[in-house]
Amino acid sequence: MSRKKPLPLLQDIEITGVAAEGNSIAKVDGRVVFIPYGAPGDIADVQLTRKKNSFAEGRITEIKRRSDLRIEPKCGHFGVCGGCKWQHLPYDYQLQFKQQQVEDALTRIAKVDMPGISPIIGSERIWDYRNKMEYTFSNKKWLTFEQMHSGEEFTDRDAAGFHIPGSFDKVLDIECCHLQSDLGNRIRLFIRNLGKKYGWEFYDLKQQVGFLRTLMLRILDTGQVMAVMSVGEDDPEKIKVLMEAVAAEFPEITSLNYVVNLKANDTITDQEIVCWPGSTPYVEEEMEGLRFRIGPKSFYQTNSRQAYRLYSAVRDLASLDGTQLVYDLYTGTGTIANFVARQARQVVGIEYVPEAIEDAKLNSQVNGIENTVFYAGDMKDVLNADFIGRHGVPDVMIVDPPRAGMHADVVATILAASPRRIVYVSCNPATQARDIAMLDVAYRLTAVQPVDMFPHTHHVENIAVLELR
Repeated sequence: MSRKKPLPLLQDIEITGVAAEGNSIAKVDGRVVFIPYGAPGDIADVQLTRKKNSFAEGRITEIKRRSDLRIEPKCGHFGVCGGCKWQHLPYDYQLQFKQQQVEDALTRIAKVDMPGISPIIGSERIWDYRNKMEYTFSNKKWLTFEQMHSGEEFTDRDAAGFHIPGSFDKVLDIECCHLQSDLGNRIRLFIRNLGKKYGWEFYDLKQQVGFLRTLMLRILDTGQVMAVMSVGEDDPEKIKVLMEAVAAEFPEITSLNYVVNLKANDTITDQEIVCWPGSTPYVEEEMEGLRFRIGPKSFYQTNSRQAYRLYSAVRDLASLDGTQLVYDLYTGTGTIANFVARQARQVVGIEYVPEAIEDAKLNSQVNGIENTVFYAGDMKDVLNADFIGRHGVPDVMIVDPPRAGMHADVVATILAASPRRIVYVSCNPATQARDIAMLDVAYRLTAVQPVDMFPHTHHVENIAVLELR
């Protein structure tokens, strides 16, 4: 049986740019090489890890000459946890590439007449900007290359942190994450240490056993804090000890919850959430005097301040004057719908998740908004000619689909409805560009506004405005 030939070590390779998924790129013998954690201008030795006809992948083994762009990463876990892959690049440079990413997608995929692209709206905060974080407890702590080759024996393999990319059952133990307020670090470490103190089993993702499983934290600009602890054992005594200890240590937590999750995956949307006595089952965020209730299962943009700037841009680009009928497709919990309602005649929201629609209705009620209506169902089934006949042809459509973009049937229905203006919000410029190409038969692209929601990552939000020809 023949063995695979080991892949070569490339020496003194110059990294020339950045690419999708947070990688950097180099060109070697006409082949593009994708390399994580590189910076344009680096000269480095690169060990190939994958080789195809048109591209290769590799990792830096040694930097021979550091790029002038490089800055010192803030996080001690940089390069291991898999998140925040651009920490070593200045924020201004990150924004330049995100802007370029949007332009490239529209040019190469949409291939439509392009208006000028507005300068990207950068994030007010580049650290401690996330209102929501999710952590995993595991008995399979990830050991770094240095730890594995240190000769030290690691008997304690319990961890509370993030999944290692490509290793679903391995979790990196996180001491400090800079993406959320330090209160998040203190809560996570307290629960981790409490588990060690009482000898509670950290979850085994392969064997599906253990008590401490996951932790979700929301820390909002209003000062309200939600914690949802997921446990893998229905043990009332352990749960009581855990909840009472957390409540006593962190009076800042206004919504303390737990869920007993005995199924194979970590999702809790189909599970019963129990609110601990003395706390509320929701938290609230605020925008322009509007209060948005967020439950344990609710979706809400994870960068609160930047979400306000995103929604403000959507409202401005929709050019509302109080007379328009607006359809808000993929409305989620109705945040955009309720945010623009004061400038519209009526807003009709559609969303696949019934629980989200209930949140949307509640948010309208809490804020005294009476000109919104919401419907739950699959977009391609709900949004049809009969629906439009009952509710009226929209003047403006706001669409904010998931990363996969819009189903072709939905695009066809939009074309049939012929709203005068479409404001398309996307977290994936590539699928947005594909959809814009389909809409080009009846619409022209008139404005493009990128928004950065996630500093130090390659992700970028983009708003595109299309006008009926």
